[in-house]
Order: sequence, then structure tokens, then C-alpha cells
Amino acid sequence: MARASDVLVIGLGAMGSAAAAWLAENGYRVTAFDRFVPPHAHGSSHGRSRIFRQAYWEDSRYVELLLRAGSLWAKLERDSGVRLLHVTGGLMIGPFDGQLVKRSAESARRYGLPHEIFAAGELRRRWPVFRAGDDTVALLEHGAGYLIPEACIEQQLRQAARHGARLQLDEEVLAWSAGSGEVRVKTGQGVYAAGHLVIAAGPWAPQVLAEMKLPMQATRQVVFWFAPDGDLAQFREDRLPVYLFGTGDEHPIVYGFPLTGADAEGVKVAVHGGGEVCTPETVGREIRAEDEQLIRRRLAETLPSLAGRVVKAETCLYTMTPDEHFILGVHPHHPRVTLAAGFSGHGFKFAPVIGEILGELATRGESRFDFGMFSPDRFAAVPRAEAQPGPRS
Repeated sequence: MARASDVLVIGLGAMGSAAAAWLAENGYRVTAFDRFVPPHAHGSSHGRSRIFRQAYWEDSRYVELLLRAGSLWAKLERDSGVRLLHVTGGLMIGPFDGQLVKRSAESARRYGLPHEIFAAGELRRRWPVFRAGDDTVALLEHGAGYLIPEACIEQQLRQAARHGARLQLDEEVLAWSAGSGEVRVKTGQGVYAAGHLVIAAGPWAPQVLAEMKLPMQATRQVVFWFAPDGDLAQFREDRLPVYLFGTGDEHPIVYGFPLTGADAEGVKVAVHGGGEVCTPETVGREIRAEDEQLIRRRLAETLPSLAGRVVKAETCLYTMTPDEHFILGVHPHHPRVTLAAGFSGHGFKFAPVIGEILGELATRGESRFDFGMFSPDRFAAVPRAEAQPGPRS
């Protein structure tokens, strides 16, 4: 069990910065490492917006964590005085017999989340930017919206530092090890020892945790900002909610946002999932013709008036698991090591509650939250390695 001065954290993206903040705020001395200076654009937590929603179609077991996350984002806003969550409402749009709307509605009803259901005609009338066939339905979750990821990470790091956390930024982790009495982290600047280690390495996790042979891989994702061909007023925040639009369970979901900045910044939209396997070092950062062709095909089916001039495009990384559920828990061979990985493109909104769980596991050996569905043990038996890898986090 960790003492009140001895937790190390690898990775200061969304989850690692949340864990460092929780640990420091609860009186634990923590030293945390990142090879860059977060918030940065090398991993998964950039792009100026992330959808926050609680009527979760992926699995209703996520909702209790999302309710806690919502409370913690609100607390961070109060503590920092910085607005982080913009409530716009959130639309889940798809065929009446598809899983996206059906499962979102199940979660909303089960947890009493304020919502409405619209048939295709009403959807088209209220939000004419959408191309919706007559078999389309939509769920509007009133409390959904978007988070500003860079601001969220910055405020979590400020909170951690304010409470005494030692943030070793621009310091690359070369290796880690765990024994019966302590853990160690080696960087280019020295060796650090502690009672517990939290690994929240984002898209570097497949390398940092290579000896576990977990079935996760980083994939290249591309997001776009368009200048709409249609009336820009229809895309403003007071008119358009955040949205997920699935045209069928076999097609990738289109997701997007209202105009969140100046008119010249464009309107953000992307396709969820797919993407080539890569690492943070090998990912192709250049935008290719086929990237634009894919998003334009999907917009022609869903939001044709958005597909005007491309204002900007950039890449980010998903760290995918086979079932697209998270990996969260204690290392199966090293009880002094807690890990969080494989957030599969939908983890950011959970960051503060994931940080709380990581902190509780590191300092108390257990958490009050039910996260059994994320156990690393759900995959094939994890082989034991005699030597630790040389991670690049």
C-alpha cells in the first residue's frame, strides 16, 4: 500500500493529469512525468473539443461513472474559475432499429437523464442541416455538450501543482520496474523510487506495457474543420447540439460539434473509428486525399451543407481494444502498479473519475466504483516477463 509521499505517475494526458490532481489534492506527494509539455498535440487529448454525454449507447454500465465525471468536471470549473463544459444538448441520430438511438434511450431511461425522442420529420424541421431518411429517429440528451480538452488538462495540472505535485515535464521515461517493496522509474534525468506507480501512458501504452501483451493498438484518426456551404447560423452553438449520426450499425458514426470558436475556425466533424495501426512515432501527420474523400462521402449522407471548404485538418490517436472498453485496474503481476489504457476513442469525458479510481487504487488498494468490466484479466492470460520494457512515454 502506498504511503502519503510515494506515488509516481507516467503520462500527463487526460487520465494521468487527473490522477496526479486527485493524489495531490488528497495529501499524497506525487511525482509525474511526461515526455512533452502537456497539453500537447502528440497524443489523443487535443483538438479543442470533446463530446460529453451520459446517455451512453456503448453500455449502460458506463453511466454511473459519467454521472460522477460530470460532478467532478463541475468541481474543477468551480475551483479553477475556468469554463470547461459547454452544454449544448446532444443528438444521437440513426435508424429506428439501430443500436445507437435504442441503447442511448435505454441508458437515459434507466438513469432518469432528461431527453426527448424525435421522428425524422421533426428532426429535419428543428435541425435542417441533417439529411435524415424517413426511417431515422433521434434522441436529444439535454445535458450533453462538449469539453475543451486542452483547458481541462491544463486545469488538472494546475490543480495538481497547486497541491504540491512535482510535475516532471519534457522528461522522457526510459524504463520502469516493480519489486515487492517499491517501484522505480528511470528517465533521462535520473531514477525515481516510490511505493506505487500509476501508468496512464495514452497511445504510448502498447509500448510501456509491452510485456503484458494486451490486445490494444494505436490507430491514426483525422478530424476536419469545414467552412459550411450552407447558412453558418445553423451551425452556431445556440442552434446546433453536439451529435453522433449513424446511418446503420455497419457504417462508422459521424460525430461533430457546433461552431465552437470564431467563424474563421470552421466547424469540426469526424468519422469515429477505423484508421491505420501506428505508434505515436510513426503516425502519418500529413493529411491525405483519401482522408478528405472519406469525410466528404459521409457528409454527403448526413450533413451535406457542412461539406464546403476545408479550413483545417489534423490527426490524433485512438488506443483501441478489441471490445472498445477501457483497460483499468491493478497490474496482474505487480500489485504496486495501477494502469489505465485502451480508451478506444471515447475516454476523455471520463478523465476525472478515472483519475479518482487510479488514486484510490494506488493509495487504498481498492475503489468505491465498479470498474470490473475494464479488468485487464478479461483478455487471454498475460505472460509474465522477467525484464521490463524500455517505454517511451
